[in-house]
Amino acid sequence: MHFDENDAVYVRELGIDDIAPVYHLGEELFTSDLYPYLYRTWDEWEVIGLYNTDPEYCLVAEIEGDLAGFILGTIITKASWTYGYILWLGVNPQFQRRKVGDKLVDKVVARMIEDGARFMLVDTDPTNTPAVKFFTRKGFGNVRQHIFLSMNLSKHEYYGRLIDYEHQKAERAGYRRYRPTAIRGTRKSDGIASEVALNSLVGDSQTDS
Repeated sequence: MHFDENDAVYVRELGIDDIAPVYHLGEELFTSDLYPYLYRTWDEWEVIGLYNTDPEYCLVAEIEGDLAGFILGTIITKASWTYGYILWLGVNPQFQRRKVGDKLVDKVVARMIEDGARFMLVDTDPTNTPAVKFFTRKGFGNVRQHIFLSMNLSKHEYYGRLIDYEHQKAERAGYRRYRPTAIRGTRKSDGIASEVALNSLVGDSQTDS
């Protein structure tokens, strides 16, 4: 669908019916391939939680009734400092270069100033170059990167011990479950043959199921 560049960007507060569309737009934008940090932290509870606690700083932008973008923020007060914090900003790729991000940020910053904020914070994935450039243009600076470290728990010694324990427990449970009972009136040698046959039948029945 074609949209005229002069179509007005309408900014309003996020409503309950916007939660699902905003979440799904975020899913499209914050992918694991492009922005792994944002991908790890983005979920529907981010939207629901902020909608419940800070609705006045959760805004959506529309163009001709279509979701063009969203911004989710909060205000935090520490001692004598009150500062605004933009947690999420997303713009629908269909509406890039339409000043959607600008209008959302300007609106939420104005609201936060009215509510006593004297300092603004925003963070993003360090590889999200377009966002860094955008916020720099909007007047944000003093860039500091947060370092995330990771550990592959499958290499941890406790993980290995736990797996060994679970294997042994499964083997013990299987032995108790499938161990044949004694057959009355059968000679010892016949009992051994019956045990072998029983184990074979149990194995076949497991394979067929």
